[in-house]
This record gives sequence, C-alpha cells and structure tokens, in this order.
Amino acid sequence: MSIISGALYVVATPIGNLGDISQRAIEVLSGVALIAAEDTRHSGKLLHHFGIKTPAMALHDHNERTVSGSIVTRLLSGEAVALVSDAGTPLISDPGYHLVAQARAAGCRVVPVPGASALLAALSASGLPSERFIFEGFLPAKAGARQARLEQLQGEHRTLVFYEAPHRIVASIAAMGAVFGVDRQAVIARELTKTFETIHGDTLAGLSGWLASDTNQQRGEFVVMVGGAPFEDQLIDSEAERVLRLLLDEMPLKQAAALAAKITGVKKNLLYQFALALTR
Repeated sequence: MSIISGALYVVATPIGNLGDISQRAIEVLSGVALIAAEDTRHSGKLLHHFGIKTPAMALHDHNERTVSGSIVTRLLSGEAVALVSDAGTPLISDPGYHLVAQARAAGCRVVPVPGASALLAALSASGLPSERFIFEGFLPAKAGARQARLEQLQGEHRTLVFYEAPHRIVASIAAMGAVFGVDRQAVIARELTKTFETIHGDTLAGLSGWLASDTNQQRGEFVVMVGGAPFEDQLIDSEAERVLRLLLDEMPLKQAAALAAKITGVKKNLLYQFALALTR
C-alpha cells in the first residue's frame, strides 16, 4: 500500500492477542515517518514483534497539548505520522483528541485504520441490547463523584458501558447496585482476548458476590456493561413535561429538574434525563 503524504493515521492495535492486528495496520506503522505512541516502551514491544523499525515518540495525557503542534508541523511538511495508544483504538478513553483536532484544523488528512476496541468487543459478546448504548468511559475515582455520576444515569434506558480499573471494580459494582438497584442485569468482561478472558453476566448483586468470592476476578482490565432502565420507568406525563419546559426557560438544567421533581412528584433523575434529551 502507498502511504499518503502528510496524513495522520489513527491506528488501532491489539488489546491483548497480537493476532488481532490487521495487515493494513502493520503496513501503515512500517511506512510512516513517525509513530506517536501513548507509551513508547509498551508500543515498542508490539513494534519489535512485527519487525517495525519506525521511530516512535511519546504522546500522552501530560504532554499531548504541547507535542501535538510539532507533530502537525511535520504533517504539514509532508511527513506521514501514525497515532497509537497502548491498546485498542486511540482516543477511546485514551490520548489523541488534541492531536487529531489540531491536525484537522490545520487541513491535514486524518485516516482511520480500524481494528480492536475493548468497548465493541465486550458489547458484542455481552448479550445485552446493543442497538443503542452509551459509553461513559471511566467513572470518577472518588466515591461521592462516582455516585453523583451514576445518579445522573439512573433513568438512562440505553445499555451503559464503562471501563474500570482493578482497584476500583468492587466499589464501582457496589455503587451501581446502590443507585440502579441490585436486580439490574449487568455483564463484566475482563482481560478480553488474553489468557484469562472472562465474560460473566448476572444481576449487580450477583456480580458483587462473584467478585467477592474470587479475588482473581478482581484483576486485569474491565469493561462493565449495565442494562438500561426499563422503558416503563421512563414515563413522564404531559403536565410534568410542561412544568419542566417552563422551568428550563428560567434556570439551569439541573436546578430545573430538581424543582420540577418537587412540583410534580416525578423522580428527579427521570426529569434530568428527559431535560438532557430536550436540550440536545
């Protein structure tokens, strides 16, 4: 294949099993002038495995804003650059947004090279509804902020998808049970495409018990998927909608939802979700 001069290639890499890399990704990584990698040591193992000798530079959360300008300069000079994250598709809870935004603003061509994504791999095997879903990335690390975010999602009827770290998985599942209800169906996908891959579904109460009974299941990289709220819980009558619309004209969304809940008796979180839909 021929490499496009001055193009930024956004290249998906394996999330575990090296066999999941595409032939096109190998050709792109071999043919560009530079690889911008989240962690050059981590990506170096991948490049070495496939005999790719292209030089790499670090582009991560802490330096992306400053480094992106120099990369765009190289793009404008005609060099092709590939962007990779540690695993999966860049920008999905990974660095790369600022580089891609700056490249597009400068008129550079941005070319996706699709491949592995933990989000889509997990959802495809979960057995939960996947025709409509919402990806929330990582929940806040602090308990109060985590609960507040979950409460905002309480009335969401699309399947919810989260990433989670091993040291927070137990607390996060417990918090989901407390907010969504312990009987809500959910699926944990752990260590996808790796040796100890596990995909386990149950109620949130069942998942909490499963994690507690086997600490080995608390290790690795997690995708957590939670079934959406039942549609019958989403009903907002015309009077509640009228009150909410009037209040939205006078005050911020969160305040309007809270006041409308007091006036109408409808759950605040349902009104909040409905208000979000209205403002969109």
